[in-house]
Amino acid sequence: MLDEHPGLIDHVGWRLWRAARAWKAEFDARMAEAGFGWFTEARSGLLASVGAKGASQAALAEALGVSKQAVQQMVDELVAEGAVRRVTDERDARVRVVVLTPKGVAAARAANEAKRAIEADYRRRLGGASLKALREALAAIAPER
Repeated sequence: MLDEHPGLIDHVGWRLWRAARAWKAEFDARMAEAGFGWFTEARSGLLASVGAKGASQAALAEALGVSKQAVQQMVDELVAEGAVRRVTDERDARVRVVVLTPKGVAAARAANEAKRAIEADYRRRLGGASLKALREALAAIAPER
């Protein structure tokens, strides 16, 4: 049995986690308000990897770092939602490609608008220089792949 609990320290990880949760809650609220509540679920992350010409499910699985079965399920759900559809690849008739539907494009546009609005709010709250410094610091901590 421990005689004394060491207590939990305030640390950057905790602050990053809280900031990320606050950002996500704001984003989810904006997407629900725009009529795309389903976009707040994990499956919506797949839309960013579809691209203008579409993507095969195998390419999506690789891009997302998940199994082909997981992508199959996400695509099935997004097809049911009307956000994507499967079409025959123009280069290889044996391959099916996932493409955005007009609803998927509208959701992606709404997501971009929500992200811009949140960032504009951060700019008002922090100031331009502080927001720039925050973006640079975050990039240094977690560089893009």
